Amino acid sequence: MENIILSPGKYIQGSGAMGNIASHAGKKALVIADEFVMSLTKEKIDKSFSDKDIAVDFELFNGECSKKEISRIKDKIEAFNTKIIAGVGGGKTLDTAKAVAYYTDLPVVIAPTIASTDAPCSALSVLYTEDGVFDEYLLLPNNPNIVLMDTDIISKAPARLLVSGMGDALATYFEARSCAQSNAKNMGGGLPTGAALTLAKLCYDTILKEGYMAYNSAQSKVSTKALENIVEANTYLSGVGFESGGLAAAHAIHNGLTLLEDCHHLYHGEKVAFGTLVQLILENAPQEELYDVLKFCLSVGLPTNLEDMGVKEIDENLIMEVAKASCAPGETIHNMPFLVTPEKVFAAILTADRIGKDYR
Repeated sequence: MENIILSPGKYIQGSGAMGNIASHAGKKALVIADEFVMSLTKEKIDKSFSDKDIAVDFELFNGECSKKEISRIKDKIEAFNTKIIAGVGGGKTLDTAKAVAYYTDLPVVIAPTIASTDAPCSALSVLYTEDGVFDEYLLLPNNPNIVLMDTDIISKAPARLLVSGMGDALATYFEARSCAQSNAKNMGGGLPTGAALTLAKLCYDTILKEGYMAYNSAQSKVSTKALENIVEANTYLSGVGFESGGLAAAHAIHNGLTLLEDCHHLYHGEKVAFGTLVQLILENAPQEELYDVLKFCLSVGLPTNLEDMGVKEIDENLIMEVAKASCAPGETIHNMPFLVTPEKVFAAILTADRIGKDYR
């Protein structure tokens, strides 16, 4: 089997990077953003293109990454004579920009205004119905041409979003390690490369070393070197690490946890963080490693037990349903280097919950 690494064509990060977007786009762009993000960034983006004497058009995103919305924006491309798509904002806006670029065979710039997940670098769009119900995954043949991160803008977002990104990134190394041990395929259908595993480990080391400092920078709404490093870890290191390293138990357990109504208020990365603790219990990881993760989670406010996630009373029948969903056919939990059953996941969830409470 081939070794495959997936990565965006160019990754750009820095304070004020949005002001240079035209230099990187280099041609007439259609900028897609929702009303709030447009109000924050339009003037800066418009000036960037004006300074370079390049035309730019703006299109308001209607809020849902649906086939109807993708088709609506796609129809604008020919009228605008667009040469490159730029998505600015949060996950659904960015996924829409990626999908529009795919269907129009145009390059795309992805410019997140938050660093809450590792999705910006990925060759994937998650599609929803007009009512916001999950529709399907759109697997794209290529990663974004450019990912641009303005850390000054990102530092002004709620600190909880940066922390959620760290929770998502926390799983990257452990899942890639498990996939490497089991020779499981990564998201590109190949085996992880040494570079991907190295980036995944760097992601984990960076989060443990600088996550607490970055969290406090975000609380103060300022960009520091620690915050810069965590934005890179959340976005690029974790993005390349998860796509090229592979997913395993932590994200599958996240998917199972979505069955718990008490957890619906949580961000993706907050559930993944607890899923990481459950994965470490499943693989009987060294106590020191488990405690390192617990200590970090507590330092930045990530959940370490079910009560932290809003589950006030444990219903073992519901927890078993979570465990069964985590082990559904095709789930990434089957990339673990040993047989995983719902019974094992059920036991690991309850054990992780108790250890998380005791450690506190």
